[in-house]
Amino acid sequence: MLVDSHCHLEYEGLVENQQDVLDRARAAGVGAFLNISTRLSEWDRVVGTARREKDVWASIGIHPHEADAHEDLGAEKLRAATDDARVIAIGETGLDYYYDKSDRRVQQDLFRMHIGVARDVQLPVIIHTRDAEEDTARILREEMEKGAFPALIHCFTASSDFADIVLELGLYISISGIVTFKNARELQEVAARVPADRLLVETDSPFLAPVPHRGKTCEPAFVRNTAEFVADLRGVAPDELAATTTANFYRLFAKATA
Repeated sequence: MLVDSHCHLEYEGLVENQQDVLDRARAAGVGAFLNISTRLSEWDRVVGTARREKDVWASIGIHPHEADAHEDLGAEKLRAATDDARVIAIGETGLDYYYDKSDRRVQQDLFRMHIGVARDVQLPVIIHTRDAEEDTARILREEMEKGAFPALIHCFTASSDFADIVLELGLYISISGIVTFKNARELQEVAARVPADRLLVETDSPFLAPVPHRGKTCEPAFVRNTAEFVADLRGVAPDELAATTTANFYRLFAKATA
């Protein structure tokens, strides 16, 4: 069995045929899905899908692109949303300086707020970081000093040095279909050496379809292509990689039940 540890089932491209999308993934051997929210207006739909589908789980958070629109969200609203039995994670949150769609200070403040709630409720933080390695690492170090919290870097595309930093801090690393791209040499090297007990795979669908589906709308079923590619990089059988990443998912997202 495989787990798609990060997908956006409520996004255009998937939501219109959500049941068919899920059925195709199940037929491909995907046994669980983590449906990610990026803004407050998505929370009810994300949780609703998780309540309806027993193999779908939900994550609640605000993407850095949406930070300016959620500056006044407040920790209590986020904390209250985590009470739902189907909510197993907080995020995605983090920093994105590539597009700079929100003020960087607001991004940082919301990132810290998500971490604070995660520390309180002991749910993992799902972290997005792009062109913001230095500030992401600084915030993670500072927040870890206040008290440990579980977390992962999703859709890892950062440097090898950043991988070392987050692994030293105890975080997990999730690999998306980007790893199959020809120009992803450094990412391939990272994927080959991440400790086996810290590795997850994801689609980030409907984005970033892996080879041989590149250019198409990405679906959770395609996590199999990514997993097989990563297994080859690591010199292990696909079934072993699937078993390892699935076990890691349920260890990190301990609120979920297999």
